[in-house]
Amino acid sequence: MGADDKLAVSLEPHLLEALVPLQGRVPPDLAAALGPYIVDPPPRTIPYALLHRISQWARTADLSPPLERGAYSMVSLLAGTTTSPESKLGKYVPPLPPDEAAAQQVRDRKAITALFNALLSVGGAAFAAWWAADKTGWRNEWRVLFALAVGTIVALSEAVLYIIWQSRATGKLKPLDLEPRRKPARHKRVDAPDEVSIDEQPPPSGDLRKRITQKEDS
Repeated sequence: MGADDKLAVSLEPHLLEALVPLQGRVPPDLAAALGPYIVDPPPRTIPYALLHRISQWARTADLSPPLERGAYSMVSLLAGTTTSPESKLGKYVPPLPPDEAAAQQVRDRKAITALFNALLSVGGAAFAAWWAADKTGWRNEWRVLFALAVGTIVALSEAVLYIIWQSRATGKLKPLDLEPRRKPARHKRVDAPDEVSIDEQPPPSGDLRKRITQKEDS
């Protein structure tokens, strides 16, 4: 089954008018295939392969007026139609604004640089381990295994660091707040210097005490 067998075009009114007169003139197998598409109401689409069969038949058949051979060429049949109108297009994603696109390019360059540095770190650590093992007199097998082990450890650490960096860059991982939280200080109420409570007022002097006593006796 080719791609044309699944392709459909919109059944426009002018196309339907050209197909209706063919009923009873085309061969039985072609008439049976065409019948479901010239009913009332007609379907929205018609297979492209069926139109191609009709066009091939029209080139070899002896058409009589009012039918014209040129009216059933593929160019005439497909004029004004829409290919696969039932297909659902994907969601449109608008392009990024210039500032966001520039920021994305910067992030991409940083990611490429980080990966390149990680590869250099792994290769450098493995070579350093192999060179150090050579100085100890180890056999080649142990030197290779030691270099692979060191390279694997460095690669794992670089992978973890890259994942953390990528998570922070995308906002999925927030940095830890290591500063201790300070409790709000409770301020004790301090009276103003001019405010003196009743209990703290000085006792009356001797003369004032005598006047108060005389008023109470009278």
